[in-house]
Amino acid sequence: MSTDILNHVEFSVAEAASARRFDEAVLAPLGLTLVISIDPARTPHGGARHGFGRSGYPRLWIQQQSGERLPIHLAFTADDRATVDAFHAAALANGGTDNGVPGIRERYQASPIGHDQALCDLA
Repeated sequence: MSTDILNHVEFSVAEAASARRFDEAVLAPLGLTLVISIDPARTPHGGARHGFGRSGYPRLWIQQQSGERLPIHLAFTADDRATVDAFHAAALANGGTDNGVPGIRERYQASPIGHDQALCDLA
């Protein structure tokens, strides 16, 4: 039995190109890269899809869709504080908002597309 609970997750964004650029920057410290992009003509909703992951397997997907989107909260795991700091710096440099230096809090920074993205250092 696999130890992974989730194989992949996908969420909608209003504009896939800018969300892709943000995610390319903030996910890089975690070793996650853009694995695949799917043309809008090949998607069920007619919006571009981008998959990020490690070792060539996409585990985090974004897809452009019109209509109302509810914010989501994503929390990634970091191996050390340096990775947390790099993630935080990349988020701010690419349009994320800051609610203080990395640390324990009730809220996290929002990405430019309105989703909360957090990084947990479990070391």
